[in-house]
Amino acid sequence: MKKGFLVLFIGFFCFLLASSEVKAQDVPSQSENYFQQFKELSDSESRVDFFFDTSNRYNQNSAYDWLDTVNVYLNSSQKASDSTSVSEYRLIQSQIYYDLGDYEKSLAIAKDLYGDMEEFPLEMKSLILNIMDDDYSKLELFDKQIEIRRYKRELGLAENVSFYDIYSNLGQHRKAMEDYMTEEKKNIEDGDFYAQAVYNNNIGNYLRLDKSTPTALSYFKKANALIDVYFSDILNSKTANQINEGNHLKGVILGNIGKCHVQLKEYQKAIPFLEESIELMKKYNTGKVSPELVENTLEIAECYLQLNNYEKATDYLSNDLAPVKIKNILKRNRLYASYYDRTGDFKSANEYLKQNNRIRDSLEDNDTNIKSQQLESVLKQDLENSRKMMEAQKADLEKSRNEILEKDERINLVFISLIFTLLGFSGLVYAYLKSIKNQRLIAEQKHFIENSLIEKDSLLKEIHHRVKNNLQMVSSLLSLQTKNTKSKAAIMALEEGKSRVKAMALIHQKLYQNEDLSVIEMQGYIESLINSVQSVYKKGGHNINITIDAEGVELDIDRAIPFGLILNELVSNSFKYAFPHDEENGKIYIHLRKTQGQEGFFEYTDNGVGLPEDSDERANSSMGIRLMNRLANQLQTTLNIDRTAEGVRFWFHFK
Repeated sequence: MKKGFLVLFIGFFCFLLASSEVKAQDVPSQSENYFQQFKELSDSESRVDFFFDTSNRYNQNSAYDWLDTVNVYLNSSQKASDSTSVSEYRLIQSQIYYDLGDYEKSLAIAKDLYGDMEEFPLEMKSLILNIMDDDYSKLELFDKQIEIRRYKRELGLAENVSFYDIYSNLGQHRKAMEDYMTEEKKNIEDGDFYAQAVYNNNIGNYLRLDKSTPTALSYFKKANALIDVYFSDILNSKTANQINEGNHLKGVILGNIGKCHVQLKEYQKAIPFLEESIELMKKYNTGKVSPELVENTLEIAECYLQLNNYEKATDYLSNDLAPVKIKNILKRNRLYASYYDRTGDFKSANEYLKQNNRIRDSLEDNDTNIKSQQLESVLKQDLENSRKMMEAQKADLEKSRNEILEKDERINLVFISLIFTLLGFSGLVYAYLKSIKNQRLIAEQKHFIENSLIEKDSLLKEIHHRVKNNLQMVSSLLSLQTKNTKSKAAIMALEEGKSRVKAMALIHQKLYQNEDLSVIEMQGYIESLINSVQSVYKKGGHNINITIDAEGVELDIDRAIPFGLILNELVSNSFKYAFPHDEENGKIYIHLRKTQGQEGFFEYTDNGVGLPEDSDERANSSMGIRLMNRLANQLQTTLNIDRTAEGVRFWFHFK
């Protein structure tokens, strides 16, 4: 930690020496003609290296100029039957098409090269897979994108298969952020200001997309400060390419700050950030299709429109925009419609609104189903990846255990050899040496055992955490299905299912939050379960007084899950049926106690309207009653029901 503070202090000191106000740093070689340098190179291998190592390659010549020249080289290589050069020039072709936004053509070329992957060196394989990964992302073919990432891991190009950007593209921004923080934070060094700026910018972007705008803004400001420190760090020299990438990142960060101000309706504040962002991205991302540049241009047009500066707004709207994403096309049409509506050209406004309606109509029917299918597919892939990771960790643990056993055997052999060697010495010397060896052996074994236990606890917590996440994903899928269902009975059944899934998810959440992974503290679990049920049935608990008496009671997972599902059914039934008029004197009492030995006692009462007269007949057909009876059987007990003067009482003893 001290080292991190020292590096940060040195960075800020250099920053103060460099300038009184940090601005984006100019690339020294910005005026260089990279296109001419590319043509002066003698072979395809050096041209591939130069092309992919130069991020601002289109600074003086357009991507189309580069494409024409590469096509000439490609034709010459084909005539000479130079297969290596043909593959390398086609790789450059694929990247240029990606830069131009023609993702399908880029992917087609990359897939042809992918078919001959075994012939290429590892560095070229990496470039092909990176292009395919980016193309699949832009085309929203996420299952194919996961396959490419798995292949990267198999080749040793990546340590793990990441899913956070895919989850974000499917609208699961909060989960994407959690997974991103888990995977990436551990890899960032204290003195790597560029990586820290990227990290904070990505966290802020997930929060911005999740509509947590104030929190997102704080992350973006931190990222902006870090990229300024990166430029001011004169102790570490930077290449022209690194400076170019740093300036482009600063442009992205400033654009995100501007977008946050737009979300907060602070249009006057947003304009300077968006203008500087657009200027930086045009300068340092020349010739490439940039969704961020399109989005920032639309955002600043909206700012001027909201401020009634129609001339400026139309200047940005007509500024050679070529939106590719559907959301950007819809926003551009909406802004044009708003402009024409404000200026009295209602016919033009209506035309743009009709265009948006046509786009939405074409997407509305299938968009939700496609996203659900993609989310389900990604979830399955994530579960499979988690399973493989756990299997690998289990294999590592088993390998460690075998190594410990082998080492113990070797130590024992050495120990026995020493005993025979030292038989001629006096008993005092023998006893002393034996004591020293025993203490060392015990210390080593204790150390190995403690490490093994720590790894086991970490693995169990990770398993419970992933199970909780997966159950929450199931709950999200049920919620999504509820929105697409019109039947009230089906909606009610889905809500009940979602409540039961949440009850099980809470068990696993409490487990990985506990120090002791074997038991669950029931007072806190019951309180969390009550809050969950209240949120499902939207009661809020304003008129119902709930008393929970379970302090100090702990259950293991085999008892906690059926108990939690029984309690979920009882509380749900009380909210649905016991208090139809929201009486102010409504009461629920939950009692859980250890009586004697290993015996436990559970009691649930409410003072509602009670059970109907034909409740015994309904018990055979009621899903809830049958479920509770079966869960009681799992606890090796019987659920008892008593009608009281006010409401109803459920109770049972259990081991």
